[in-house]
Amino acid sequence: MKPEMESPHKGKTGFRRLLNAFGYSCSGIAEAYRNEDAFRQEVLLAMILLPLAFLLEAHAVGRALMIGSVLLLLIVELLNSAIEATVDRISLDDHRLAKRAKDIGSAAVLLTLLNLATTWSLVLLG
Repeated sequence: MKPEMESPHKGKTGFRRLLNAFGYSCSGIAEAYRNEDAFRQEVLLAMILLPLAFLLEAHAVGRALMIGSVLLLLIVELLNSAIEATVDRISLDDHRLAKRAKDIGSAAVLLTLLNLATTWSLVLLG
């Protein structure tokens, strides 16, 4: 007996799946950039900080932590935007659970920003 598929999009395998996944990822980044002000601001921050990570005096591990903290911020913002879009898709009505989901996503972004600032400070100030 063949197991029931969760989604018609789950059937792709191999190289075709990798190509599709890459395309979906690029589309997601483009959508976030077009529609999310916070993501655009954080991309601008990344465009400043990532080159700086290579120019400033830091050991390889410190440089990796600096770059990783910037990329983590972008990742968390993408997840927060996905949560917000999902909540808005379900309903635009005010609801305490919708507010909770959005506030928790926002808190994750705030903690990631604090992590970025702390990481860069510790690496640069020793």
